[in-house]
Amino acid sequence: MIRPLDDMISVAPQISPADVTDIARAGFTMIVNNRPDDEEMGQPAGDMIRTVAETLGMKYVAIPITHAGFSHPQLDAMAAALADAGGPVLAYCRSGTRSCNLWALAMAKGGADPDMLEEKASKAGYDLSGIRPTLDALSGAQ
Repeated sequence: MIRPLDDMISVAPQISPADVTDIARAGFTMIVNNRPDDEEMGQPAGDMIRTVAETLGMKYVAIPITHAGFSHPQLDAMAAALADAGGPVLAYCRSGTRSCNLWALAMAKGGADPDMLEEKASKAGYDLSGIRPTLDALSGAQ
């Protein structure tokens, strides 16, 4: 289930290579994979999704987020991907939560208002309260 955060990014749980055609038809220009390969038995490999996406003329970026959490290079990679997308982005992980959190952290680091980020995430069904202190610190809104 695709959940829009705003006009430029939506998040989703794990997608399959077969889903990519519908994702492209929906107008997405880039897929961001925030899930490490082999996190779960039977999960589609990122390269399979990449191949279909690129065949359809979409961009694909892998920024895996493991149990180790988020790092500044990952935030920077997400911000760069969004800047390079040229249109709407679909980011996915197991449930969509890591993708939503990474988006919010990257946007906060770029100076976005944490209240606005929290509101957008909430409307999509995600709770950023656990990372709110980090959002505040990154945005300078302490």
